[in-house]
Amino acid sequence: MIISEVDADLVQRLRSTVATELTRRARAAELGGTRRLQRDDEIALARELVNDELERFARDAIAQGHSGLDSATEEALAQAVFDHLYQFGRLQPLLDDERIQNIVANGCDQVFVEYADGTKIPGPRIADTDADLIDTLREIGRRYGLSEREFNPSHPSLNLQLPDGSRLFAVAWVCDRPAVAIRRHRFMKVSLDDMVRLGAIDVGLQRFLAAAVRARKQIIVAGATGAGKTTMLRALAAEIPEHERIVTIETELELGLDRFPELHPDVVALEAREANVEGVGEVTAAELVRMSLRMNPDRVIVGEVRGEEIIPMLNAMSQGNDGSMCTIHADSSGTVFNKLALYAMQAPERLSLEATNQLAAAAIDLVVFIAKSRHSRFVASIRQVVDTDGRQVVTNELFAPGPDGRAVPAIPLPHDLADDLIAEGYDVRHRDRLVEQS
Repeated sequence: MIISEVDADLVQRLRSTVATELTRRARAAELGGTRRLQRDDEIALARELVNDELERFARDAIAQGHSGLDSATEEALAQAVFDHLYQFGRLQPLLDDERIQNIVANGCDQVFVEYADGTKIPGPRIADTDADLIDTLREIGRRYGLSEREFNPSHPSLNLQLPDGSRLFAVAWVCDRPAVAIRRHRFMKVSLDDMVRLGAIDVGLQRFLAAAVRARKQIIVAGATGAGKTTMLRALAAEIPEHERIVTIETELELGLDRFPELHPDVVALEAREANVEGVGEVTAAELVRMSLRMNPDRVIVGEVRGEEIIPMLNAMSQGNDGSMCTIHADSSGTVFNKLALYAMQAPERLSLEATNQLAAAAIDLVVFIAKSRHSRFVASIRQVVDTDGRQVVTNELFAPGPDGRAVPAIPLPHDLADDLIAEGYDVRHRDRLVEQS
């Protein structure tokens, strides 16, 4: 039963009563010198209080000659109150539905959900009013992320990772009604074998990419918004030997490599921080990249390069942190270097095109480009960075789009790259035979 099927006014009354009692008990404990309740204990107490209130509601209804609530309705009410207190209110049932891939809302009542198969339908109201929706979003910003995220007229956007790995973005005060977009990450723990099963790559590409990661090649994953760059980055990272130390850097936590110690036992996840209300305390992604180099990493992974962090990232890649990776927005494998140059020119260092190309050629080994259609995501191109020639980066397109747009072997592998991959178990001769046959 979804939240819209229960009495919203009753949910609000019960929530208010339980929240007031929780606050009263917490203050009484502090005044009495008692240890503050841990979160699990507080949640257990909240569930107990919700049940007490429901029993009181049922007794009052019977005393007034009304029938009580049936067990299904009571269960739905209890869950709705708990969702408002400790989870995401009316958003929670949508987040619990594993079939849903994306949730968008233009105000509290204009809601749309998109399923994994591409179907998009209207969804239920996610708050009683727009003001209630903003209050819910403020509470989410306060609770989640490594640092508190403000959401107010001075900070009109909210961008963070939810506990299940979903990405939430909200904006208000710059549009008529608050708007929310939630992107579900269906594949938090993913391997290159999984990418084969999902149809993003074939077995040949799986073997090539696995060998490239083991050979510590520097890789940039490129593609449009929603192409699956982060999922591919996770799959590539799954090939990193477990003894290696990884430092990840993100504007908002999303990769989640630290969630799976059985794959990556030595991971430090760094998240950029916004300035506080006094305008101090900001920590940028560029600063985090510089910090990471002092943390003895074997590899540095930047979730997404989209600004001035490009220069320290390229420096990190070219100064001994072999095997580092990042993602970038681009519409083809060839235009990645134009985007790098644009970011570098906008950075405080104001690097020239020629200097940026030299740095990129020294830092990057491979560019993996992911294309997307309405119902599929797949690798369409892989380029090897060879050198720079003044105003352009010289590359070899090792895998180019085939008749269906998916990447197929295009040219024989250069000897130096082939030798490195052969050392990691890659069958170069089989690939080159495919090139000859094409």
